[in-house]
Amino acid sequence: MQKRGIMHRFDYSFLDNGLLPASLVNVTASIATLRTMEEFRKDANLAIFTELESIAKVQSVKSSNAIEGIVTSDERIAQIVNQNSAPLNHSEAEIAGYRDALNLIHHGYATIPFSQDSILSLHRTLLSVTGYEFGGKYKSDDNVILEIDPEGNRRVRFAPVPAAETAAAMEQLFFAYMDANANANINQLLLIPCVILDFLCIHPFRDGNGRMSRLVSLLLLYKNGYDVGRYISFEEQINGNKAWYYDALKQSSENWHESRNDYVPFIKNFLTMLYKCYCELDKRFAVVNSNKVSKSERVEATVLNSLVPISKAEICRILPDVSPTTVELVLGRMVKSGLITTVGVGRGTKYVRK
Repeated sequence: MQKRGIMHRFDYSFLDNGLLPASLVNVTASIATLRTMEEFRKDANLAIFTELESIAKVQSVKSSNAIEGIVTSDERIAQIVNQNSAPLNHSEAEIAGYRDALNLIHHGYATIPFSQDSILSLHRTLLSVTGYEFGGKYKSDDNVILEIDPEGNRRVRFAPVPAAETAAAMEQLFFAYMDANANANINQLLLIPCVILDFLCIHPFRDGNGRMSRLVSLLLLYKNGYDVGRYISFEEQINGNKAWYYDALKQSSENWHESRNDYVPFIKNFLTMLYKCYCELDKRFAVVNSNKVSKSERVEATVLNSLVPISKAEICRILPDVSPTTVELVLGRMVKSGLITTVGVGRGTKYVRK
């Protein structure tokens, strides 16, 4: 069990000492290259990026909630995200709240500062549909992070900042970020995951800390020019690599209260997920924008390059110039040949590399 000690010292100046592993520096350079390609393509292909954004939004809302065990059917997720249906139960109310908070970031990130007021407001939005009275307020009682061993026994893995010290800790977090953000020698891609790790260790809210950490990740990434999460779901990458995510979080939170923790495991996980998003965007764009391959080959590439099961409707949105009939024929042929397999049934059927 991690015990609380003196308050953690929020200081990111270590990012300016040049002692970080070369692998982290290399992946930030790769991300920067892919980001440049994204910006160049976006200017000339807004329609394609608009379609990708609509798909990613659904996947983000689904995945971020799924990480916390909040689930419903894919059909209901799409209806809620597209605001074609009101939530029918508590889980769907939680999902609708994430939709609203994500929309705020998508449409207003440039004017949303990383500040105490903004984070509290975002949390209020996240929980607004559930009717919880503690939305937009820091926790009033101490909380703990539990883990379950292979025998099913629960134990405290980490004891976050006490409720009485939460507001002060969050204030120090904001000040430390402002200071590091103004330092031209500090790479923002290395800074952001450090801030998110500290946020998770503070665990400032009674409920919604995990989802808030992903919303804040997007906010800071967007504000610093890394908006790939709008087009390829960052939350979906985390959900697909959940075991590694939690292991990295555990490693980087050890000795956090004593300010002797190692941020590198969490930074590496965070940047790898972001890099995967850019790689996936690059693959999808190559598919939808290629004039050198047939429509059938583009359908095949779309399915085979997808990191997650993909539906016929999603393929049609990614490839707007390919008819649904052609998509259906290609999918049928691929299933029959054993290249891909199906997940789900009926209208909820999705396809994935076997």
